[in-house]
Amino acid sequence: MWRGLWTLAARAARGPCRPCVRQSSGAGAPGSGAPGSGATIFALSSGQGRCGIAVIRTSGPASGHALRSLTAPRELPRARSASLRLLTDPRSGEPLDRALVLWFPGPHSFTGEDCVEFHVHGGPAVVSGVLQALGRVPGLRPAEAGEFTRRAFAHGKLSLTEVEGLADLIHAETEAQRRQALRQLDGELGQLCRGWAETLTKALAHVEAYIDFGEDDNLEEGVLEQADSQVRELAVALETHLRDARRGQRLRSGAHVVVTGPPNAGKSSLVNLLSRKPVSIVSPEPGTTRDVLETPVDLAGFPALLSDTAGLREGQGPVEQEGVRRARERLEQADLILAVLDASDLASPSSCDFLDTVVTPAIARSPNGNGQRLLLVLNKSDLLPPGGPDLSPELPPHLLLSCLTGAGLDGLLEALRKELAAVCGNPSTGPPLLTRARHQHHLQACLDALGSYRHAPDVALAAEALRVARGHLARLHGGGGTEEVLDIIFRDFCVGK
Repeated sequence: MWRGLWTLAARAARGPCRPCVRQSSGAGAPGSGAPGSGATIFALSSGQGRCGIAVIRTSGPASGHALRSLTAPRELPRARSASLRLLTDPRSGEPLDRALVLWFPGPHSFTGEDCVEFHVHGGPAVVSGVLQALGRVPGLRPAEAGEFTRRAFAHGKLSLTEVEGLADLIHAETEAQRRQALRQLDGELGQLCRGWAETLTKALAHVEAYIDFGEDDNLEEGVLEQADSQVRELAVALETHLRDARRGQRLRSGAHVVVTGPPNAGKSSLVNLLSRKPVSIVSPEPGTTRDVLETPVDLAGFPALLSDTAGLREGQGPVEQEGVRRARERLEQADLILAVLDASDLASPSSCDFLDTVVTPAIARSPNGNGQRLLLVLNKSDLLPPGGPDLSPELPPHLLLSCLTGAGLDGLLEALRKELAAVCGNPSTGPPLLTRARHQHHLQACLDALGSYRHAPDVALAAEALRVARGHLARLHGGGGTEEVLDIIFRDFCVGK
């Protein structure tokens, strides 16, 4: 339905009867409808589907003309104040809806251009009628995905890292993702990069001053030493951020949590409990799960990709053997391992073998917490005797849980929150996280250029290394890259944002 409405609007915008007349101001006559800086764009900005209120907005020099064309009375309302207007078709004069309209003259708008918002009733017929009416206004065309935000970037309203923060906020599904996206949208990462760039600018100024005035007695002593000190401090800061073990990227895309254990330990029951839906088949028959089943979940406020795997044992046939192979492969890729054992069957050969081959080595590999993390979960605590569990003192730290009754679930979720905060980083405290591979690339390239500065054979090459380093920081927070890179970034947005 909504795709059809948008097609109608696009056809109306391309109609053969539309004149193409240039304009001199946003509140005056219509401008060119061709793509580019002179075009005025429009789109449905609120969510698609039936709703109480739908928001349609425009941006560009013909926004004022579009507002006058659809409303009565024809004068523009007071800037940034809601006004109730009757919307009518500009050709037939037929009433379309009674709506709130807002006029945002540039440059004081989201995009920096003249903008209009129509807050209409959210029925498909109303939205379709208003979109088609805007498509008939000379100088207007449907917006492309992310075009409003791209114009805001082009007019300096948002830096590139703030644009990425806005995209992450729109796509955020967990509390941790929302907090991180808001910090980036507020400009924390951009401010950090600008501070680093200012340090490089000062160092470069000192080096170039030495090149130009090195023989001048009036030049302050120790100029190169100051530049060297600034570069060393900056290199330490960059190395610290690059050692974040991709926490920001995990926070944005989700940590990989793998549930593993011997057959019939309750792995599938745990996956269903954490995902709050029947993802996996649960059966008392060992070897029920033979493939890797994955589902995205919100674990204690953090995004995660939860994987249910086959029970680790010698496969009883070629299909189960392949399932066990895939399970071991997923284990190597995991950010966090949920190792599940049957609390009532810890002395069995399968449980002992699992402790020796999976749990103990994983704990030994991560003494400093930078490698894979593991939580040992003893399931089926409801089968333990009433006097309490008689567990071996040599058992690693563990959590008791009953997937049947839910006992111990709160403790498990709290442990998951702490582990995932270590894996993904805490979005509420500490320095801004690097949420994209692009950030890592430019910071690493900047650090490499600083290394070239320290080993440069002469001062001129050292200055060039500082220019290269500063260029990478500029591309990180301010663009300056190729159009292809910008296209990828803005492609994350829906039409109307």
